[in-house]
Amino acid sequence: MTNWLRTVQKWWKKLVTIATIGEITNVYTVHQTQVQEWLTKRHRFLWQRLYLWLWLALICLVTFSLRNVYDLFFPLRELKTLPQSLKIQVLVMNGAVFLSLMVCFLLHKTKFGRRYPGILFLGSSWSLNLTAQLFATLKGFALPDTAGWSLVFLSQAILMPTRWTLHLISQIGVLIYYFGVNSVLGLKTPITNTDLYNVTFLLYILWLCIICDLGVYLYDRLQCSEFYARKELELTNTKLQLAEAKYRSIFENAIEGIFQSSPDGRYITANPALACIYGYNSPQEVTDNFTDIEHQLYVDPKRRAEFVRLIEEQGFVSEFESQIYRRDGSIVWISEKAYAVRDEQGNLLYYEGLIEDITQRKQAEEALRVFLHAVSHDLRNPVLGTVMVLRNLLNQHRENIPQSPIPNPQSPVPNPQSPIPVPRLILERMLQSSDRQLSLINSLLEAHISEVQGIALQCQAVELHRVVTDAIADLEPILAENQGTLTNLVTADLPLIAADTTQLWRVFSNLILNAIKHNPPGLKIAINASCQGDKIYCTVTDNGVGISPQQCERLFELYFRGDMRNSVSLGLGLYLCKQIINAHGGEIGVNSQLQKGATFWLTLPIIREKSN
Repeated sequence: MTNWLRTVQKWWKKLVTIATIGEITNVYTVHQTQVQEWLTKRHRFLWQRLYLWLWLALICLVTFSLRNVYDLFFPLRELKTLPQSLKIQVLVMNGAVFLSLMVCFLLHKTKFGRRYPGILFLGSSWSLNLTAQLFATLKGFALPDTAGWSLVFLSQAILMPTRWTLHLISQIGVLIYYFGVNSVLGLKTPITNTDLYNVTFLLYILWLCIICDLGVYLYDRLQCSEFYARKELELTNTKLQLAEAKYRSIFENAIEGIFQSSPDGRYITANPALACIYGYNSPQEVTDNFTDIEHQLYVDPKRRAEFVRLIEEQGFVSEFESQIYRRDGSIVWISEKAYAVRDEQGNLLYYEGLIEDITQRKQAEEALRVFLHAVSHDLRNPVLGTVMVLRNLLNQHRENIPQSPIPNPQSPVPNPQSPIPVPRLILERMLQSSDRQLSLINSLLEAHISEVQGIALQCQAVELHRVVTDAIADLEPILAENQGTLTNLVTADLPLIAADTTQLWRVFSNLILNAIKHNPPGLKIAINASCQGDKIYCTVTDNGVGISPQQCERLFELYFRGDMRNSVSLGLGLYLCKQIINAHGGEIGVNSQLQKGATFWLTLPIIREKSN
């Protein structure tokens, strides 16, 4: 018995308090917080409307009670068939209903009423309908209060159109009592002493309940849909506002100028950075003053036409560099990136893009050009002349120059016009130093040229093993001096490659020299190559001290020298190697670990034979 009561209590609590949470979560797949918010809103709506309905029910009850009192003293024609005792009993029933409604009024303002408006709804509904039924049962007759039920059910549906399950429970409770209890007790109606019901009465009650419940259900669903639609709209508006604020912040705080310009040459939109580049105080001044970009902005008016032409051909422009006039008349360099914005029919609406002030970069490039020009003419030529003089001295006086560099302190002061004897060893060292300086200067110039213009190649069909053999032959003296051993495993049966022989020779020479310079004597080097698909994969491997992974990542960067303490190089050799290999359409890299040697690898495309 106890378990059965607990089951009924759980079912009742679920039915009364959270009757349609399952329905909502199944119908509306929204976030749980929105579901809870909707339930709270509906809960509050029921509580507020219940207060209005209680007032309406109380006033309605008072009017009917006044009618009955009036009928006692001044009989009404429509009530003359009722027995006098029944009229008095009706007044007593109205008094009991009045007291029950007053109890509901008092509960409505309590915490219980605020927390459980569904229970209060059922209590107030049954207080109106079942109080009279209970009184009639105690008096021994059945009371088919068709008018009272109609007023209660309709007023509830109109004033409290939410939680249709509560309306259904309220109606079922009244009907179960009327048809169940009265049938069990065998009670009859007092007026005609007829049965409890007939077909017309049943159909009326059935459709009254269906219409009321259906109306509540549809209105409840409509309100729920409107609530979630409004929440989605608010969420969308919030997202739009956040996105607008984010992009507005980006627009306002960007260091690049952002613009929109019309096809006829006016600025539609500008950000503060663009106004600063142009020398104005605000974006509004830019849009107000620039009515003809072609003639007001560009130093060369033809740049606007070129800008439009490139966008028409390519759909965009990138790194479009031009000189412009600022507000104060000064001239600066800018770089533009822009594209055309069109409508769905392809009609041009406006141009949109970014502008960057590159004046400092242009000045730096000019300074670098002047510097390299000075290097080329003021440093390279004197060093080249020194090299030529030293070589001539070695060739002409090789056998006449004394070997000892130590002069005799007792010898007389030499004549300024007489030749100064210099040992051959000193001349050779001077020549090596001058060659090294010339090599560094040439590498610096080549790095700059390759950075600006790229590597110029004169490609032809080449056998890789011949290039490697020539590079090794030129480096044999250095290998012998450093006690190194080089093994050439490149075979002659490899496919031909399209390459510049001189540039490719420089790559292998640089890789071999790099290994010799940065490793102790006795180094072992191996060069190998094999076919891998449409490319030749070549490796230069040594058993030296190796390179750390951190250095491997930056080894081919311009001017990177790592921890090579004893090197006088500028860090250009491997950078030029990468430029040369990339210009051939290949790749280059290194695999190494400390104390485990190093393997430099590169790929070169194979010449494809044409099919007949």
